[in-house]
Order: sequence, then structure tokens, then C-alpha cells
Amino acid sequence: MSRQGSKPSLLQVVGSVLAAAFGVQSSTNRERDFASGSATAYIIAGVVFTAVFIFVLLAVIKLILR
Repeated sequence: MSRQGSKPSLLQVVGSVLAAAFGVQSSTNRERDFASGSATAYIIAGVVFTAVFIFVLLAVIKLILR
């Protein structure tokens, strides 16, 4: 667990982005993210997650329509 004010790890950033995408982010993690996180890291992780999500959806649709 990270200390208050320390920079979140890559795994914590990815976990926060995934939790936020599915709407299950805990208030403790959200407060940690806003208190100590770099907005840039979360924006990049969010863009990457969105691109991967779209790619997976397109791949599944292409597979189904074969």
C-alpha cells in the first residue's frame, strides 16, 4: 500500500483506470489518485485502455461476423 503523498506505482495507476472504467473505484483509491497522482499518467493510461478496448471490440465483432 502506498503512503499518502507518494507517487502511485504503475500497477496502481492501471488498477485505478480499470476500476474507474467499470465504475467501481473505491473512495480511498480515488482520494489517493487525486492527492498524489500525476494527471498525465492517468490520461495516458486512460487513452491506452480506450484504444485496447476498441481494438478488442473490433476483433470480437470481426470474429463473430466471419
